[in-house]
Amino acid sequence: MNDTLDQEYALYDETIDRFIQVIAKNINLYGMTPSIGRLYGKIFFSDEPMTLDQMREALGMSKTSMSTGVRALTEMKMVEPAFKKGERKDLYKSEEDWYKSFTSLFSNRWRHHTESNIEEAEEAISALRKIQSSIHDTVLLEKIDRDIDRLKYAQNYYRWLMRFIKVVESGEIFELIPKELDE
Repeated sequence: MNDTLDQEYALYDETIDRFIQVIAKNINLYGMTPSIGRLYGKIFFSDEPMTLDQMREALGMSKTSMSTGVRALTEMKMVEPAFKKGERKDLYKSEEDWYKSFTSLFSNRWRHHTESNIEEAEEAISALRKIQSSIHDTVLLEKIDRDIDRLKYAQNYYRWLMRFIKVVESGEIFELIPKELDE
C-alpha cells in the first residue's frame, strides 16, 4: 500500500477504535465489563462472523475470556451464532437490531428485579401488620401505618413499572416512541 492509503486506513481504524472504547466505557449500563464491551464492538464492526480465535487475536484476550464474553452477549441477545459453509468452528455475529437487544435486555433485567420488589414489599406489609396486631404503643402504631402506606405506594409504582416492561417487551414502545431510521 502507498503512504496515503496507509494513513487513510490508520485514520479509519482509529475512528472505529474510539467508538469501540465508548461502547466499552458505557456497557456497564447493561451490567457488563468494558472487556465485553470491546468484544461486542469488534464483533459489531466485523464484516464477517468471527470465531473465538479471531476474537482472541483481535483483542489479545484469553479464549476463556472470549467464550465467557460471547456467552454473556448471547444471553443479552447482542450476539448470535452464525453459519458459514465449510467453517467447522463456532461463528458469532452481532445482532444488528440494537432496539431488539435493548428491549430484550431491559425487560429481562427489570422484570426480575421488579417482581422481586413487589414480593418484598408484600412480605414487609405482612410482617408489619403482624407486629401491629401485638403492640399497643400509639406512636409505633402510627409509624407502622405510615410505613404500610409507603410500601403500598412502592407496590403501585412497581406494578406500573411491570406494565411499562410489558410495553417494552411487546414492542408497543415503538408505537409510542418510533425507532430512529436513517436520516
